[in-house]
Amino acid sequence: MILSTGDLQAVILTLELALVVTAVLFVAGTPIAWWLARTKSRWKGPIGAVVALPLVLPPSVLGFYLLLAMGPNGPVGRLTNALGIDPLPFTFEGLVLASVFYSLPFMVQPLQNAFEAIGDRPLEAAATLRASPLNAFFTVALPLALPGFLTAGVLTFAHTVGEFGVVLMIGGNIPGITRVASVQIYDHVEALEYGEAHSLAAVMLIFSFLVLLTVYAWRPGAKKA
Repeated sequence: MILSTGDLQAVILTLELALVVTAVLFVAGTPIAWWLARTKSRWKGPIGAVVALPLVLPPSVLGFYLLLAMGPNGPVGRLTNALGIDPLPFTFEGLVLASVFYSLPFMVQPLQNAFEAIGDRPLEAAATLRASPLNAFFTVALPLALPGFLTAGVLTFAHTVGEFGVVLMIGGNIPGITRVASVQIYDHVEALEYGEAHSLAAVMLIFSFLVLLTVYAWRPGAKKA
Protein backbone atom coordinates (compact mmCIF):
# COMPACT_ATOMS: atom_id res chain seq x y z
CA MET A 1 0.00 0.00 0.00
CA ILE A 2 2.09 2.89 -1.34
CA LEU A 3 0.73 6.42 -1.38
CA SER A 4 1.76 8.89 -4.03
CA THR A 5 3.21 12.30 -3.20
CA GLY A 6 -0.17 13.88 -3.87
CA ASP A 7 -1.90 11.41 -1.57
CA LEU A 8 0.58 12.06 1.25
CA GLN A 9 0.16 15.79 0.74
CA ALA A 10 -3.62 15.41 1.01
CA VAL A 11 -3.34 13.28 4.16
CA ILE A 12 -1.00 15.77 5.86
CA LEU A 13 -3.29 18.67 4.95
CA THR A 14 -6.30 16.76 6.29
CA LEU A 15 -4.60 16.05 9.62
CA GLU A 16 -3.44 19.65 9.88
CA LEU A 17 -6.98 20.89 9.22
CA ALA A 18 -8.47 18.50 11.77
CA LEU A 19 -5.95 19.47 14.45
CA VAL A 20 -6.47 23.21 13.94
CA VAL A 21 -10.26 22.90 13.90
CA THR A 22 -10.27 20.74 17.04
CA ALA A 23 -8.03 23.21 18.87
CA VAL A 24 -10.19 26.17 17.82
CA LEU A 25 -13.37 24.41 18.89
CA PHE A 26 -11.94 23.45 22.29
CA VAL A 27 -11.54 27.19 22.90
CA ALA A 28 -14.76 28.36 21.25
CA GLY A 29 -17.01 25.39 22.01
CA THR A 30 -16.29 25.02 25.74
CA PRO A 31 -17.92 28.30 26.86
CA ILE A 32 -20.89 27.64 24.57
CA ALA A 33 -21.36 24.16 26.05
CA TRP A 34 -20.94 25.48 29.60
CA TRP A 35 -23.56 28.17 28.99
CA LEU A 36 -26.01 25.70 27.46
CA ALA A 37 -25.50 23.30 30.37
CA ARG A 38 -25.98 25.93 33.10
CA THR A 39 -28.35 28.55 31.72
CA LYS A 40 -32.08 28.79 32.29
CA SER A 41 -32.47 31.45 29.62
CA ARG A 42 -35.28 31.23 27.11
CA TRP A 43 -32.59 31.49 24.42
CA LYS A 44 -31.17 28.08 25.33
CA GLY A 45 -33.48 26.25 22.92
CA PRO A 46 -32.90 28.47 19.87
CA ILE A 47 -29.14 28.67 20.40
CA GLY A 48 -28.94 24.91 20.98
CA ALA A 49 -30.86 24.39 17.74
CA VAL A 50 -28.45 26.65 15.83
CA VAL A 51 -25.47 24.75 17.24
CA ALA A 52 -27.02 21.41 16.23
CA LEU A 53 -28.08 22.61 12.77
CA PRO A 54 -25.07 21.09 10.92
CA LEU A 55 -26.22 17.65 12.10
CA VAL A 56 -29.29 17.80 9.85
CA LEU A 57 -28.37 20.43 7.27
CA PRO A 58 -26.95 19.05 4.00
CA PRO A 59 -23.24 19.95 3.76
CA SER A 60 -23.77 21.51 0.34
CA VAL A 61 -26.38 23.90 1.79
CA LEU A 62 -24.12 24.93 4.65
CA GLY A 63 -21.17 25.27 2.28
CA PHE A 64 -23.20 27.39 -0.11
CA TYR A 65 -24.25 29.90 2.54
CA LEU A 66 -20.76 30.02 4.01
CA LEU A 67 -19.42 30.68 0.53
CA LEU A 68 -21.85 33.58 0.14
CA ALA A 69 -20.90 34.92 3.59
CA MET A 70 -17.18 34.75 2.80
CA GLY A 71 -17.56 36.16 -0.70
CA PRO A 72 -16.77 39.78 -1.63
CA ASN A 73 -20.34 40.92 -0.97
CA GLY A 74 -20.91 38.82 2.15
CA PRO A 75 -20.54 40.09 5.74
CA VAL A 76 -17.38 38.06 6.37
CA GLY A 77 -15.97 39.04 2.99
CA ARG A 78 -16.55 42.73 3.60
CA LEU A 79 -14.94 42.45 7.04
CA THR A 80 -11.83 40.70 5.72
CA ASN A 81 -11.59 43.23 2.91
CA ALA A 82 -11.78 46.12 5.39
CA LEU A 83 -9.03 44.50 7.45
CA GLY A 84 -6.84 44.04 4.39
CA ILE A 85 -7.12 40.24 4.51
CA ASP A 86 -7.32 38.19 1.34
CA PRO A 87 -10.70 36.57 0.57
CA LEU A 88 -11.21 33.35 2.53
CA PRO A 89 -12.81 31.11 -0.14
CA PHE A 90 -10.37 28.63 -1.69
CA THR A 91 -7.83 29.10 1.11
CA PHE A 92 -6.79 26.92 4.05
CA GLU A 93 -8.07 29.59 6.45
CA GLY A 94 -11.45 29.44 4.74
CA LEU A 95 -11.49 25.66 5.21
CA VAL A 96 -10.77 26.12 8.91
CA LEU A 97 -13.62 28.62 9.35
CA ALA A 98 -16.10 26.46 7.45
CA SER A 99 -15.02 23.32 9.32
CA VAL A 100 -15.44 25.07 12.66
CA PHE A 101 -19.08 25.74 11.85
CA TYR A 102 -19.64 22.27 10.42
CA SER A 103 -18.04 20.41 13.36
CA LEU A 104 -19.41 22.68 16.11
CA PRO A 105 -22.10 20.27 17.41
CA PHE A 106 -19.59 17.42 17.63
CA MET A 107 -17.66 19.50 20.17
CA VAL A 108 -20.47 21.27 21.99
CA GLN A 109 -22.97 18.46 22.56
CA PRO A 110 -20.60 15.97 24.30
CA LEU A 111 -19.25 18.80 26.47
CA GLN A 112 -22.75 19.99 27.30
CA ASN A 113 -23.74 16.46 28.36
CA ALA A 114 -20.59 16.15 30.47
CA PHE A 115 -21.20 19.48 32.20
CA GLU A 116 -24.86 18.65 32.86
CA ALA A 117 -23.85 15.30 34.39
CA ILE A 118 -21.71 17.08 36.99
CA GLY A 119 -24.74 18.63 38.65
CA ASP A 120 -24.82 21.56 41.06
CA ARG A 121 -23.43 20.01 44.25
CA PRO A 122 -19.70 19.98 43.37
CA LEU A 123 -19.87 23.61 42.25
CA GLU A 124 -21.88 24.62 45.34
CA ALA A 125 -19.29 22.90 47.53
CA ALA A 126 -16.54 24.84 45.76
CA ALA A 127 -18.48 28.07 46.31
CA THR A 128 -18.71 27.40 50.06
CA LEU A 129 -14.91 27.19 50.05
CA ARG A 130 -14.88 30.67 48.49
CA ALA A 131 -13.79 29.51 45.07
CA SER A 132 -14.61 31.96 42.30
CA PRO A 133 -16.78 30.71 39.41
CA LEU A 134 -13.70 30.63 37.16
CA ASN A 135 -11.64 28.78 39.75
CA ALA A 136 -14.46 26.31 40.35
CA PHE A 137 -14.67 25.65 36.63
CA PHE A 138 -10.97 24.83 36.26
CA THR A 139 -10.54 22.93 39.55
CA VAL A 140 -13.89 21.12 39.77
CA ALA A 141 -15.88 21.08 36.52
CA LEU A 142 -12.98 20.60 34.14
CA PRO A 143 -11.50 17.48 35.83
CA LEU A 144 -14.95 15.91 36.24
CA ALA A 145 -15.77 16.57 32.59
CA LEU A 146 -12.49 15.15 31.25
CA PRO A 147 -14.11 12.08 29.59
CA GLY A 148 -16.49 14.46 27.81
CA PHE A 149 -13.56 16.53 26.55
CA LEU A 150 -11.89 13.38 25.25
CA THR A 151 -15.04 12.28 23.44
CA ALA A 152 -15.68 15.75 22.04
CA GLY A 153 -12.10 16.10 20.80
CA VAL A 154 -12.07 12.74 19.06
CA LEU A 155 -15.50 13.20 17.47
CA THR A 156 -14.57 16.67 16.23
CA PHE A 157 -11.24 15.47 14.86
CA ALA A 158 -12.74 12.41 13.16
CA HIS A 159 -15.64 14.40 11.72
CA THR A 160 -13.30 17.01 10.27
CA VAL A 161 -11.13 14.30 8.73
CA GLY A 162 -14.17 12.90 6.95
CA GLU A 163 -15.56 16.17 5.59
CA PHE A 164 -16.26 16.39 1.87
CA GLY A 165 -19.18 18.57 0.81
CA VAL A 166 -18.33 21.66 2.85
CA VAL A 167 -14.60 21.58 2.09
CA LEU A 168 -15.27 21.12 -1.62
CA MET A 169 -17.69 24.08 -1.68
CA ILE A 170 -15.40 26.41 0.27
CA GLY A 171 -11.93 25.18 -0.69
CA GLY A 172 -12.37 23.74 -4.13
CA ASN A 173 -9.64 21.35 -5.20
CA ILE A 174 -6.25 23.09 -5.00
CA PRO A 175 -3.29 20.73 -4.42
CA GLY A 176 -1.37 21.48 -1.25
CA ILE A 177 -3.81 24.20 -0.19
CA THR A 178 -7.37 22.85 -0.04
CA ARG A 179 -7.24 19.33 -1.51
CA VAL A 180 -7.90 17.15 1.53
CA ALA A 181 -7.97 13.35 1.59
CA SER A 182 -11.70 13.01 0.90
CA VAL A 183 -11.39 15.20 -2.20
CA GLN A 184 -8.28 13.31 -3.31
CA ILE A 185 -10.19 10.02 -3.10
CA TYR A 186 -13.01 11.55 -5.12
CA ASP A 187 -10.49 12.64 -7.78
CA HIS A 188 -9.07 9.11 -7.99
CA VAL A 189 -12.52 7.59 -8.41
CA GLU A 190 -13.52 10.17 -11.01
CA ALA A 191 -10.35 9.33 -12.96
CA LEU A 192 -11.11 5.58 -12.61
CA GLU A 193 -7.94 5.16 -10.51
CA TYR A 194 -9.53 2.62 -8.20
CA GLY A 195 -6.25 1.19 -6.93
CA GLU A 196 -5.04 4.60 -5.75
CA ALA A 197 -8.46 5.36 -4.29
CA HIS A 198 -8.43 2.07 -2.40
CA SER A 199 -4.96 2.69 -0.97
CA LEU A 200 -5.81 6.15 0.32
CA ALA A 201 -9.25 5.11 1.57
CA ALA A 202 -7.73 2.14 3.41
CA VAL A 203 -5.17 4.37 5.11
CA MET A 204 -7.89 6.75 6.28
CA LEU A 205 -10.04 3.82 7.43
CA ILE A 206 -7.22 2.30 9.48
CA PHE A 207 -6.29 5.67 10.94
CA SER A 208 -9.88 6.44 11.94
CA PHE A 209 -10.28 3.00 13.51
CA LEU A 210 -7.09 3.42 15.56
CA VAL A 211 -8.20 6.83 16.81
CA LEU A 212 -11.55 5.46 17.95
CA LEU A 213 -9.91 2.36 19.42
CA THR A 214 -7.69 4.59 21.52
CA VAL A 215 -10.74 6.36 22.93
CA TYR A 216 -12.59 3.17 23.78
CA ALA A 217 -9.49 1.57 25.26
CA TRP A 218 -8.64 4.57 27.45
CA ARG A 219 -11.43 6.20 29.37
CA PRO A 220 -10.53 8.32 32.39
CA GLY A 221 -12.30 7.01 35.47
CA ALA A 222 -13.66 3.95 33.70
CA LYS A 223 -14.10 0.90 35.89
CA LYS A 224 -12.03 -2.11 35.01
CA ALA A 225 -13.48 -5.57 35.39
